[in-house]
Amino acid sequence: MMNIGFIGLGIMGKPMAGHLINGGHALFLYSRSGVPQELLEQGGKACFSPEEVAQNAGIIITMLPDTPDVESVLFGENGVAQGLTPGKTVVDMSSISPIETKVFAARINQFGCDYVDAPVSGGDVGAKNATLTIMAGATEAVFGKVKPVLELMGKSVTLIGDNGAGQTCKIANQIIVALTIEAVGEALLFASKAGVDPARVRQALMGGFAASRVLEIHGERMIKRTFDPGFRIELHQKDLNLALTGARTLGVSLLNTAATQELFNACIAHGGAKWDSSAVVQVLEKLANHEI
Repeated sequence: MMNIGFIGLGIMGKPMAGHLINGGHALFLYSRSGVPQELLEQGGKACFSPEEVAQNAGIIITMLPDTPDVESVLFGENGVAQGLTPGKTVVDMSSISPIETKVFAARINQFGCDYVDAPVSGGDVGAKNATLTIMAGATEAVFGKVKPVLELMGKSVTLIGDNGAGQTCKIANQIIVALTIEAVGEALLFASKAGVDPARVRQALMGGFAASRVLEIHGERMIKRTFDPGFRIELHQKDLNLALTGARTLGVSLLNTAATQELFNACIAHGGAKWDSSAVVQVLEKLANHEI
């Protein structure tokens, strides 16, 4: 059994922390909105600040919305850094800037502690079922130490490279997912406007080369009109911003990523910041004057 801290207990973080408790670990928990009663009933211990979490835990996990949130929790007033002692490990499982990740890692290393960036893919379904794909940036030695903990939350845990590499891999993942969601939306919209049952089209495509988890999960959401998150459009928009900012730095043109980002922007303009990413189909529907 290990003492593990977990900061950020939203749609993703809550079930992930629950899996660690079920795995036999002692969990020290903090969330700005309060620790869910369900985790307390499972045996988790609520803390008053990220600093208190770090004081009690050998491994401190963060699962937060964006880069500034991670920086604040790690280095702000009553932050994780104030509770660190040499030998502890910070594992950030948020999806944030690879560049800032390297800066955060260097600052944590100054306390004699290790840092792992370990963003995830799989959404709320993967978090609930402990089937997340986890992409890690760390040294091999540090990765070996935290891998058994990560395996309680995911079915695929891969060391990508040094600090920042995990976040770079996650951005690549988000490009693929966003463009595939948009493609599924176009395909189902095309079928529906042609007078063909989109549910049967999806069922048929699931047995062919077009099959994917996006078609399976997001395609169903589009057909059933279930656009509650899930993974919020505002967060996917944030990830594509990271991709496009990185692309400008690298001198790479990401044409379709930019186009999909414009569709996310349109969703937000229509009040859809909190919608699931699959709701991008609603912008396509407006352009076609047709609802699936």
